[in-house]
Amino acid sequence: MSVPPSIAALPSRTAELGALLERWAAINSGSGHAAGLDRMREVLRGEFSRAFPRAAFEEIPAEAPGFNPSGVRALQVRMRPAAPAQVFLCGHYDTVFEADDAFQTCRWLDATTLNAPGAADMKGGIVTLLAALQAFEQTPHAARLGWEVLLTPDEETGSHGTLELFRAAARRNQFGFVFEPARPSGDIVHSRKGTGSLTATCHGRAAHAAKIPNDGRSAILALAEFLLEAAEIPAQMPDVLVNVGNIRGGTAATNVVPHFAQSEIDIRITRMADREPLLARFQVLAERINARDGLKLELKGGFNRPPKECLPAEETVFSEWQRAARDVGVAPFTWVHAGGASDGNFLTAAGLPNLDGLGPLGNQLHSDREICRVETIAPRAQIAALFLHRVAAGEIALPPVRHAP
Repeated sequence: MSVPPSIAALPSRTAELGALLERWAAINSGSGHAAGLDRMREVLRGEFSRAFPRAAFEEIPAEAPGFNPSGVRALQVRMRPAAPAQVFLCGHYDTVFEADDAFQTCRWLDATTLNAPGAADMKGGIVTLLAALQAFEQTPHAARLGWEVLLTPDEETGSHGTLELFRAAARRNQFGFVFEPARPSGDIVHSRKGTGSLTATCHGRAAHAAKIPNDGRSAILALAEFLLEAAEIPAQMPDVLVNVGNIRGGTAATNVVPHFAQSEIDIRITRMADREPLLARFQVLAERINARDGLKLELKGGFNRPPKECLPAEETVFSEWQRAARDVGVAPFTWVHAGGASDGNFLTAAGLPNLDGLGPLGNQLHSDREICRVETIAPRAQIAALFLHRVAAGEIALPPVRHAP
């Protein structure tokens, strides 16, 4: 099968695409850094405007008090919204590296490996998305396919200000593409765990530690007992993850029986069917503490992202994605389950089938060792561009979609 010239030529742009990624990664756009997020969005708008002068652009408020800085906005780009077939592509331009983080520098470890904040997660993915659409727009049947891009400022903190944008996009489109980084092996993402958090707050009874008999009730000891039991839940519930995070309690004085303790717990599930049973397990453990005199343990929170479970339509499309990869010479890869969540979780929950992990190969995400293998940007863009070309040409029929209510 022939590959259109604009797609075949993408590897010749590797140096250019790497330089673009380096410029973007040099902009601090930590999720809490409002000025940096504004600058990054402006740079992205300028780059996409030059690439697609006929597209419609909208900057959409994405505020979420308590989660997002005031004034942050998502960038939406739409091309041919009246075309008979519509697809959705997304990425996030925030990173986990805030303005005061020590990791602010881009450096090349070798000719094609960039170590930089957000290099893979996911500014490299946005470079890939942009390059794919640039190549696709030069193919002969591009006018038959409409596309929508959404670039968001709050994925790393839970997408609290942009969730409704994904739900709305899911209603307008037939298929979605999420440009999170590919696995280091080259595999893309088959499914993802749903993510949530619980805050466990324990109240006890203060007393002098030397009082005999002591009528105090230690909130710290009760919470510790609860947390140790909670950490055992995954042994009974396969594919569930529980991680005890921050813990605090007591007072400055060590001769006081502490009346307060609190912990934050990260929880993850693979199947939606595990959500209620998992929360029920936590409640049972809390009730054991609450049955004792002078102690009360409260749980607040829940799931922010539902699990991304593989949909039948994704199974159908993945084989075509692999075929496109073979035709542009990318080494064979498969798809795997990922413990981390993405905005693809929201698309799946809204009924929009999507492929995830379509960006370049990366590793050591969320650390000062984060890298992007820049030589993989163009090949991954080739796969996406060729797939879209085949949809526009009628060679690939996107499966019918049943959108969630």
